[in-house]
Amino acid sequence: MKPGRILALLFLLTAGGLAAALALGLVRVPPAWDPFAPLDVKAPPNLVTGLKLWRLEHDGGACFAALESSEMDYRRLPDRRVGDGCDLIDTVRVQEAGVSFNRSFVATCPLAVSFAMFARHALQPAAERHFGRGVTRVEHLGSFACRNVYGRERGRRSQHATANALDVSAFILSDGRRIAVVSGWSGGTALQTFLRNVRDGACRFFDAVLSPDYNAAHRDHFHLDRGSFRACR
Repeated sequence: MKPGRILALLFLLTAGGLAAALALGLVRVPPAWDPFAPLDVKAPPNLVTGLKLWRLEHDGGACFAALESSEMDYRRLPDRRVGDGCDLIDTVRVQEAGVSFNRSFVATCPLAVSFAMFARHALQPAAERHFGRGVTRVEHLGSFACRNVYGRERGRRSQHATANALDVSAFILSDGRRIAVVSGWSGGTALQTFLRNVRDGACRFFDAVLSPDYNAAHRDHFHLDRGSFRACR
C-alpha cells in the first residue's frame, strides 16, 4: 500500500478526534502539516501531501481550490456524461503549468494538481541538478482517449478514458536541448540519471508511473495517472 493510502487510512481512523482537538484549539499545527488544511501546490511536499492529494479525488471543490494555488494556466470544462466508462467529470483544459506544452490537453482536476506539483517539486529540481538549467517545455502524447487498457477490445477501461492520465514523451531545456524518453532512457549517463530521477520524482505525486522499465508499450513515454492501480516502474 502506498504511503498516501496508509496515511488516508490513519486519517479516517483518527479524523474525528483530531478534528475535535483542532476545533477546540487543543492541537495547533502549521497548515502545511495540517491534514485538514487546503493543499498549497507551491509549498514543499511532506508526509501529509499524499493524504491531501488523495482527499482531492473525493472533493472537487478542494481540488479546484488547490489548482488555484498553482502556476497552471487552465480552463475549467463542463462535465460530460456519455456513459460507457468515458465520462469527463471535474476536468480542465491545461494550457501551461510553469512549462509550456506541445499542445493543450484535458485532465481531471486531481491529475492537473499532481502535474503542477510534479513540475514544480520534481521535474525542475532534477533538471537544475543535472544540467544547471530548467525545463521550459514538455511534450506529451495525449491524455483523453475513450479506450480500454492498451486499446484492447476487451478488458478494463484505461485511465485515459476519463482524462485521468497523461503520457509524457520529452522535455525541452531552457537552452533548447530536447531530452526524449525513447532515446535518453538508454542514452548517456546524464540522460539516464535525469530521466530516472524524473520518473522516481513523479511517483511522489501520481498513483501510477510507468516508464520503459515497465514494458515495451512504454518505451517512448512516461505514463502518469491518478487511478486506483499503484505502480512506480
